[in-house]
Amino acid sequence: MNSTPNEVAVITTTAGEMVVAFWSDVAPQTVDNFKKLAKQGFYDGTCFHRIMKDFMIQGGDPLTKDARAEDRWGTGGPGYQIKAEFNPRPHVCGVISMARSRHPDSAGSQFFICLGDARFLDNQYTAFGELIRGDDVLGKIGDTPVAASNSGERSKPAVRVGVESVKIVPAESLK
Repeated sequence: MNSTPNEVAVITTTAGEMVVAFWSDVAPQTVDNFKKLAKQGFYDGTCFHRIMKDFMIQGGDPLTKDARAEDRWGTGGPGYQIKAEFNPRPHVCGVISMARSRHPDSAGSQFFICLGDARFLDNQYTAFGELIRGDDVLGKIGDTPVAASNSGERSKPAVRVGVESVKIVPAESLK
């Protein structure tokens, strides 16, 4: 794969902008998959459908583009799964990692960004980058009021936190 280490992701949300630097050294296929989906516009118009204060915000489900599919949010993906790339990078505040089901190799497009220390996820989820800008935006999203989801988990945002776009740009293009 031709992963360019000097590229970053600019995640534009209804709460502001976050910038992610990638860890191609420890998760090259995961980084390439995320970049590929972003360049296709896959994430544009989705939302953060799962928010757990002091833990994480989760997005990347294409079903979240359609409010009528809300009962299935959290189950969507790109139509394929990628192999896990567990690595020693710690899950701490600002780290972006792939969401998955019970099977280790079940990640596709959904990702989460840690709101705090989540070291219990280390070596079980593929961490593939970290926020280099937008900690305030991450915090604002993390403070979104939530209600009970279908499963009963208190993680369903009371207001939509939209992902307007995810753009892959050269790091040096950031001002």
